[in-house]
Amino acid sequence: MNIGFIGLGIMGSPMAANLLKAGFAVTGYDVSAERVRRLGELGGKGASGVVDAVAGADVVVTMLPDSPQVEEVAPLVVEYGKPNLLYVDMSTIKPETSREVARKAAAVGVRAVDAPVSGGERGAVDGTLSIMVGGAPEDVEAARPVLERLGTTIVHVGPAGAGQTVKAANQLVVGGIYGLVSEAIVLLEASGVDPAAGLDVLAGGLAGSRILDLKRHTMVKREFAPGFRIDLHHKDMGIALAAARAAGVSLPLTGQVAQLVAAARAQGHGSLDHSALLKVIERLNAA
Repeated sequence: MNIGFIGLGIMGSPMAANLLKAGFAVTGYDVSAERVRRLGELGGKGASGVVDAVAGADVVVTMLPDSPQVEEVAPLVVEYGKPNLLYVDMSTIKPETSREVARKAAAVGVRAVDAPVSGGERGAVDGTLSIMVGGAPEDVEAARPVLERLGTTIVHVGPAGAGQTVKAANQLVVGGIYGLVSEAIVLLEASGVDPAAGLDVLAGGLAGSRILDLKRHTMVKREFAPGFRIDLHHKDMGIALAAARAAGVSLPLTGQVAQLVAAARAQGHGSLDHSALLKVIERLNAA
């Protein structure tokens, strides 16, 4: 199976590498020539542009930063893809964008599914991502052999756009947990309690979470190398709030978390990992 992979960033590069390890032929493109070169070193083929990556592909995967990039790339995928192409967009974007992409793709015989992921860079490297998939059942099943090389939890959650709605729910929960873990660290330290020991206990009880498992040690050490940047989480919280408005529901805690993420970005932490919400809580408590 020939796969065209567009978007070789923090998440896309290890995902493309895992597809190569699984035996797929991968042709990749990114705006960074260095990322394309690295894919070539792993055994993939570098493409000169989107059209080049799409040409001859059985499946096209996109992993792009936001809706505008998908809106720019998707028409080229649809126009230059071969008949019956399977287009798997794994970006995190607005649900309405995914629905529009699927509608336009179907009009020319391209099968499109939205398949955003959760698990961060570590999950992308390990191939253990959680993947929430929206689209027609038969198209989701056609995508499964590819998705199974990228994640361990793959769930068809509904029609086109549903994957993005579930991802919005994921991001509001993740943001909320980061905020609460940050507050726990500040409380423990201000009380003279070793935060590392305290979080070890929390991780083993009802408060345990994947975030505590993966991030508690680096948060205590104030190490915020980006696995998923504040800038991207800021974008995702906007998607969550817009989805809430469209659904006619009130999500007050989500609104508060969105403001914390926005504050982190405004304070210049946009390029840091989203665990850097700790910096915002610390600043709120600065003497």
